[in-house]
Amino acid sequence: MSASTPAAMFVILACPLRRCRFQRYNALPVIVKMASDHLMSVSYRIRQFRNALRAKVSPAEYELVTQMLTPGEQRLFLQMPLYDQRHCLDVYQTLIAAGEHDALLLRAALYHDCGKVDDAGRPMALGWYVLATILKRWPALYLIAAKLVPAIAVYAEHAARGARMAAAAGCPPEIVATLRHYHDPHPTGRAARLQWADEQN
Repeated sequence: MSASTPAAMFVILACPLRRCRFQRYNALPVIVKMASDHLMSVSYRIRQFRNALRAKVSPAEYELVTQMLTPGEQRLFLQMPLYDQRHCLDVYQTLIAAGEHDALLLRAALYHDCGKVDDAGRPMALGWYVLATILKRWPALYLIAAKLVPAIAVYAEHAARGARMAAAAGCPPEIVATLRHYHDPHPTGRAARLQWADEQN
């Protein structure tokens, strides 16, 4: 297995975990709960991966994007890969279903993942995307991976990157701030509502 593949990187980073030893029997329920949570997270990410492979955007949805966004914002949407376009539309629809009417928030939702492309405009491969989302369960490993793998670094920084791209595209400062902060641990305002909708999808 090549060390340049997402699967190989996961094995390399996970190796130190094998040396962990738990000394007390009463730690077992905690360990079981942690393992269950990790497995559920992995299962969820696998479902996301399958959905991404089947992602489609209808002509009517592209028309919605044209009506909702400025030309600069449309470019941010269109440079995302199809699976991120689909995800952003789903987040938008989640907000609409929740009764959201804030036009700036709804616009931000449509390209909130625009920062997941590199400086050349290339999206990260789905394999790296899945690995990055799984590694977030282990922050120390996630930080190591972000330093070693450019694709995971893009993922880790995508909120800040997206905010910079939105500013460069002439987006309103309220949208720029929303994109910059929606992955914060405790966001407020529009960023908090965007984070909530993002987590539903």
